[in-house]
Amino acid sequence: MLATLVSAAFARPNWIFEEKYDGVRILAYKEGDRVSLMSRNSIDRTEHYPEIVRLIRKLKALTLLLDGEVVVFDSKGISRFQLLQQSKGQPEYAVFDCLYYDGQDLRREPLAERRKILEGIIPLEGKLRISTVVSLDGLKAFRVAGKRGFEGIVGKNLSSVYEGRRSREWLKVKVHHEQEFVIGGFTEPKGTRLEFGALLLGVYDKHGLRHVGKVGTGFDSGSLRSLRQKFQALTQSTSAFVELPNERDVTFLKPELVAQISFTEWTADGKLRHPVYLGLRDDKKAREVHRED
Repeated sequence: MLATLVSAAFARPNWIFEEKYDGVRILAYKEGDRVSLMSRNSIDRTEHYPEIVRLIRKLKALTLLLDGEVVVFDSKGISRFQLLQQSKGQPEYAVFDCLYYDGQDLRREPLAERRKILEGIIPLEGKLRISTVVSLDGLKAFRVAGKRGFEGIVGKNLSSVYEGRRSREWLKVKVHHEQEFVIGGFTEPKGTRLEFGALLLGVYDKHGLRHVGKVGTGFDSGSLRSLRQKFQALTQSTSAFVELPNERDVTFLKPELVAQISFTEWTADGKLRHPVYLGLRDDKKAREVHRED
């Protein structure tokens, strides 16, 4: 179940407003002692997070299906995708829904009931925890999120059932802009910079891959080398963008890699302002990347 992005904070009766985590969405399956972790595009992540697997295995339920986000928190307790992507810090699993419990299919039960079951299963703190409810007041939750530095909040209707699609029963409001973009090429490095200068970014619309700008910050020496190695098998002579980017010394790439980018805003001509590279994502296909409005 995916949340729909809305432009402004709101308050509604019988809704809760949770912290929006900046990590990787994971479904956790437990059948007896067997535990598996799956990403949203069905990539098996079980071996990536052995401590989370161990903690889920210790839960008393014989069969269980949890929905949540694997995250790494910084020193201020804020989840950061970049830390998770760079394997800096201990991954934790913030659980926000329970779809199956001891043979019972809970998807048609209201969220209020599903969360009550969660509270009887998952500890409030630790590497395995229930997602934080910031407030029952969406406007207050948004103010708190801004002060704390959260990416945003997710409002959820407590009467809603679980649907395997994007829904308006879950609504997300972003404090800081962040989303996925397709890498369509790179520029040559200048000065003391090694490997490449900047990444050319795009999103898909009805016409094809639309160029939305470039990002040249957020890299360390390791990510520069790693990305350049990945580029070797993807170089091509032609541009994948609908319109040729107005850039010099560009090497074009097959549009297969997806990057997580933070930015301050969209400009009037549809470009990113102050983008920062956070890391690669492999849990979303390039063709699924569209501008989030």
